[in-house]
Amino acid sequence: MPKVLIVDDAVFMRVSIKNILIKNGFEIAGEAENGLVGLQKYKELKPDIVTMDITMPEMNGLDALRAIREYDPTASVVMVTALGQEAMVREAVLSGAKGFVVKPYKENTIVEMLRKLIPFG
Repeated sequence: MPKVLIVDDAVFMRVSIKNILIKNGFEIAGEAENGLVGLQKYKELKPDIVTMDITMPEMNGLDALRAIREYDPTASVVMVTALGQEAMVREAVLSGAKGFVVKPYKENTIVEMLRKLIPFG
């Protein structure tokens, strides 16, 4: 079962993503409320995939993405972002994000994106 780290400053978004992923066969490695905690938890938990919000306090998602990819160049990070942040999404992809999901998203959108990264055996 692929392990996912969910990084988002909004508790309701973390709960929403967690519920969708558990229902679809993913294991939740952990959660983080900002990019700094996300980076620490990535190093500690070594998840298969990270879902990363872009706009967060302490350390935003772009900086956290870069730090995670610097620590682990093979990291699979999917950006979860609000509409209207296309420039940031482009920058995230150039910085190594494996994909992105736009909020509000449909359940199957996020599940299909993550399954493309880690095929279920």
